[in-house]
Amino acid sequence: MGDWVEVCTTFELLPGEFRVAWDGDTAIAVFNVDGQFYAIEDVCPHDGGELAGGVVEGFQVECPRHGARFDLRTGDVLCPPAYEPVASFPVKVEHGIVWTRDDR
Repeated sequence: MGDWVEVCTTFELLPGEFRVAWDGDTAIAVFNVDGQFYAIEDVCPHDGGELAGGVVEGFQVECPRHGARFDLRTGDVLCPPAYEPVASFPVKVEHGIVWTRDDR
């Protein structure tokens, strides 16, 4: 299990926004949904495209390339063309700083 990676401050990641952090060679997209932070791997398993920047509705993010949807809380795939989930990662907030890590 890796060390925690600093993403940004809570003031830099407002509701409805996202940031991408790197833990080694793993891109992690961190989303703020109504003040709660969720982190998933920033790679669509359908074709390798980035999920960050996709439309977020509730707890779902839509892949901007082909429309697959994923649950931000769990990484579960919600609709094709993807059929495999993405990894979800822990997030913690300490002293106003958002942290995540690749805990696989």
